[in-house]
Amino acid sequence: MLPSGPLYVRTTPSTTEGAEPAVLVHGLGGAATNWTDVMDLLRDRLRTYAPDLPGFGWSPPPAGDDYSLPAHVRAVTDLVESVGAGRPVHLLGNSLGGTVTTVVAATRPDLVRTLTLVSPALPVLRPRLSNVHLPALAVPWVGQQLAKRLGRYPVEQRVRATLALCWADPSRVPPERLDEAMVEADRRARLDHDGDAMIRSLRSLMSAYLRPDRWPLWRLATRVQAPTLLVYGLKDRLVDPRTASRAARAFPDNRVLLLPDSGHVSQMEHPAVVAAAVRRLVDEPGATAR
Repeated sequence: MLPSGPLYVRTTPSTTEGAEPAVLVHGLGGAATNWTDVMDLLRDRLRTYAPDLPGFGWSPPPAGDDYSLPAHVRAVTDLVESVGAGRPVHLLGNSLGGTVTTVVAATRPDLVRTLTLVSPALPVLRPRLSNVHLPALAVPWVGQQLAKRLGRYPVEQRVRATLALCWADPSRVPPERLDEAMVEADRRARLDHDGDAMIRSLRSLMSAYLRPDRWPLWRLATRVQAPTLLVYGLKDRLVDPRTASRAARAFPDNRVLLLPDSGHVSQMEHPAVVAAAVRRLVDEPGATAR
């Protein structure tokens, strides 16, 4: 139990004694399993912890149904403090998880040794044809009605539609990962809070986009002190990969990895490439624990 509440965390013990800890945070509608393959590939180098954000995966809903960006930041901060035991950790985030980890790194630099962002959901106010439905989902009442309509589709159809949106080439999804996604989607569909977790988290993210006076996410990016790896898939349908150029100007100490044949979840679509880039980052002089 963390100070902010209960949180389900998947761990991959390292094969190396004394390995440094890393925390990996999933995106909107995702779960800790989004990092399974990367965690396995890094187990000789890092001791990894992947939480299900409150209300997602196996984590219960947060107190007061608080799915706000500050609440997600508090949950991840508490976890980082717990697993780091007073020492900074390597922090990784995808999509919404990239936004959350950016805020953690900017506001608590003492907790973060390196930062890896895979298609971070930082503000871009130009909807694309592939993601124009997301702002609609964030509108009160309208979002609930759209979610109910989407919920009437068979689980397999919903899973395949999600994969088609998030992967550049859904045919590359390993069969075991597809089966896992089907089972998890069926389980989640039976939970009363499933729709709320998605819609309220999205609503808070959209609010941060529209209220930069309260959540200046790009300005926070300029305050990140940790060496940062920025990973973008050039076939991403949710986060415009052209954002990479602005991110490269914002994060002070950054390296950019552009993947021509990858979508929104490069850590799932190209885990070996992402894991190799993370390994290079954490092995840089000054990035390892002293």
